[in-house]
Amino acid sequence: MTSYVNVPANAKAQDARRSNIIKLYGPEAFDGMRRAGALTAKCLDGLSDLIHPGVALAQINDFVVAFASQHGATPATLGYHGYPYACCTSVNHVVCHGFPNQKRLRDGDIVNVDVTLICDGWYGDASRMYGVGKPKHAAQRLMQIAYEAMMQGIRVVRPGARLGDIGHAIDSYARSQRCSVVRDFCGHGIGQVFHDTPDVLNFGTAGTGPELREGMIFTVEPMVNLGRADVKILADNWTAVTRDRSLSAQFEHSIGVTSDGYEIFTYSRSA
Repeated sequence: MTSYVNVPANAKAQDARRSNIIKLYGPEAFDGMRRAGALTAKCLDGLSDLIHPGVALAQINDFVVAFASQHGATPATLGYHGYPYACCTSVNHVVCHGFPNQKRLRDGDIVNVDVTLICDGWYGDASRMYGVGKPKHAAQRLMQIAYEAMMQGIRVVRPGARLGDIGHAIDSYARSQRCSVVRDFCGHGIGQVFHDTPDVLNFGTAGTGPELREGMIFTVEPMVNLGRADVKILADNWTAVTRDRSLSAQFEHSIGVTSDGYEIFTYSRSA
């Protein structure tokens, strides 16, 4: 059974998620998430001028490291469970957690960059798709579908709705566009820890799951494939790819449940 706990304004971050206990945050926490989210969005904005054919994925990682240092923030992924980079870069058929290594982007590629910056103890988590040069129509369409799938999930968020409503909205939209939603990964609670309760699935049944309540903070981050939903993990134990090598796209926002709907902390007017 799911329980809820109100988090005092002066509470310190907890080291681990507590199973089936969902935190409800107040105005000070929302202020902290706005700062962290805005900084992460600004970092992703800055990558728009960098990403073009011939750029090495490592240069994206270097940009994130430098940006975080310049703004007094910390990349959350760096060293997280042994992950060696400050961001994830997932190209074409890579679903998520791709390494920003020396591989160079080519004209027509699509790439997801996933960045989480810790700002004053708060985690701003977001990812965005970038077209490299001139992607083919199918790739551009997939990116649009992935973005709209995320927004379909976000738009149902309000007090009294259920977590299953989010997944149902995402999956229904993706299937209506003849695409599939990856089921191996999901959104998650966030705040003063990177991954917290609840899990926010990208599929589900409307009207089921824990109730959404004012003060909840979590990510919505569907991964949408042009082909089948099946994925596999490569030998590095991080990189997930589509089994049929079809293109995959993902967008992610960190959001909070307000009294009458939702607030997107990682929103960017430049995106």
